[in-house]
Amino acid sequence: MLEISHLTHRFGSTLAVDDLTLTVPDGRITGFIGHNGAGKSTTLRAAAGILSFTVGTITIDGHDLHDDPIAAKRATAFLPDNPDLYDFMTGLDFLGFIADLHRIPRAERRERIATYATAYELTDDLGGVIGGYSHGMKQKLALISAFLRRPRLLLLDEPFLGLDPVASHTLKTHLRALCADGGAVLFSTHILEVAQTLCDDIAIIRRGRLVVSGPTAAVVGDASLEDVFLELQGDRR
Repeated sequence: MLEISHLTHRFGSTLAVDDLTLTVPDGRITGFIGHNGAGKSTTLRAAAGILSFTVGTITIDGHDLHDDPIAAKRATAFLPDNPDLYDFMTGLDFLGFIADLHRIPRAERRERIATYATAYELTDDLGGVIGGYSHGMKQKLALISAFLRRPRLLLLDEPFLGLDPVASHTLKTHLRALCADGGAVLFSTHILEVAQTLCDDIAIIRRGRLVVSGPTAAVVGDASLEDVFLELQGDRR
């Protein structure tokens, strides 16, 4: 579903991503792990087509992001760690706006919005202005807007931050359902317990370079993901 090959990106003199190659297969959830500033968000933004890059290639669902960006982006939904929503809109207006952008028929959008709003316990708040939402409510609305599109590839940057336990469980269920339908997920997280229990595959990045990736069981072995991560980061005392 996602093929990143030899991606390299600099911010001025700072090398943010260094010759990174990563595959996210269909039907699987991949956890993207690394310290702050390791290059996770840069990689996700490049894969989402938001951050331009000149070194390396990214292919999504068979579409090269440089050669066929529209097709690649149509297959993708991306949520940054702090989604920028339109505070002057109501939640329902925002979801309608997203549905219009992606040409989702009105009957389908109503059904999908009702389903996801119920699942995330946001139905009663959709008539309210987004500027009055809590951080957790904004996160739920952003997630609904992503699932509303029925993406083939879902890119998420710290999606569990701000979610209550019920919403976290709901998100895990929806990620599994997306993969069961042939999609794929790549998400970054600092919550290593969630990554270890939820993800089929783990990729660990350090100072812009991918240091390990593979099936979770193979990466973790008899240890915990926390132990593996700390050892690879050189932080074990």
